[in-house]
Amino acid sequence: MSRFPHYLGIAVVVIVGSAMAIMANRFAPISRIAPAMKTSSATPSSLFVSSGSASRAISTATTTTTEATLVKASKPKAPPPTTSQKTTETKSTGLLVSTSTQVAAPAPLPSSVSFSLDTVSTTLRNALVNIICYAPAGSGVHSISGSGIFIDTKGIILTNAHVAQYFLLADRGVSCTIRSGSPASNAYEAALLYISPSWIHTNATIITQVLPSGTGEYDFALLAVTKSDTGEPLPPSFPFLPLAYDAPSASTPVVIASYGAQFLDPSQIQSSLYPTIVFGSIKNVFTFASTSIDVLSLGGTVAAQEGSSGGGVADSSGALIGTITTSTVQGATDTRILSAITASYIRSAYAREMGSSLDLLLNESIASALTEFSTKIPGLESIITAHL
Repeated sequence: MSRFPHYLGIAVVVIVGSAMAIMANRFAPISRIAPAMKTSSATPSSLFVSSGSASRAISTATTTTTEATLVKASKPKAPPPTTSQKTTETKSTGLLVSTSTQVAAPAPLPSSVSFSLDTVSTTLRNALVNIICYAPAGSGVHSISGSGIFIDTKGIILTNAHVAQYFLLADRGVSCTIRSGSPASNAYEAALLYISPSWIHTNATIITQVLPSGTGEYDFALLAVTKSDTGEPLPPSFPFLPLAYDAPSASTPVVIASYGAQFLDPSQIQSSLYPTIVFGSIKNVFTFASTSIDVLSLGGTVAAQEGSSGGGVADSSGALIGTITTSTVQGATDTRILSAITASYIRSAYAREMGSSLDLLLNESIASALTEFSTKIPGLESIITAHL
């Protein structure tokens, strides 16, 4: 009988430890190349990468936020709730995870133009690119395969910061190529046009992690095509989807596109990587603030796998409404949780950081914008390399 408290204590530790491991893996960036291509054999570890609290289910009754340093963008007037909501937050290994099951559903946003999702999927597929970056052995970082979407005819690509950060390490032997097609093949070279400074400062060590986790906050970046990688001249314009202004609502039908690579070996990634196109709907909406729609929950799909980071989410308006940032990466894909940050969040976060509209950057000449941002690269690079 005297041994019972001892056994009980062991059982409690095992249960709590298992729960923490599961929750810590809830939001994993999904851009890494298949395990066989990783340069490290370390056991996957969890890392809190958000610059504040994790996204929370939107509630018209909740107006406070634990992110005291976040400068909020103007928030739309919240519509009256149409469903009940129960939200709790569980803290596990530094990561706050929302366990909300229902959310107040915003009223559908009006759209002046509507296309069939089949039509939109064709445009989205044409605008999709694969971003593959190779890191030299002994560099301390992993080679990766991620996704991106052209959002401008000039060749501007929207992707994740945790993918684009590799462009900061060009002088350390890291090389990145933009690929397209089915299967993906080398197409372009690109340069870093913008990466969120807030994300770099908060996530300086993520590039060395095997399987980091986070919420997707500030996890966005822009690349600009600079030259052809095929010997052919660059096209006069690139296929693209415009970046949406308005946030979508729950239940909105969507099409998702990415270059998922989790189930391929390195040689297949190089020669047999095909686009993943999925039709689905928005399952839930979340916020980093209080009522703005910042994160889309897309449920379990075949796009919920490594390599999909930076992939696109479009609706029947023909606009890009979100970019894939996080997913669980264990178990069958239909049981996973795929999430994307909204285009409206990207616009407001960019305006907060830079003090100007994202449209001003998109309307600027590529050469001028690249020259302007190049002055910031050494400082951002030093933040990452200090931890290598």
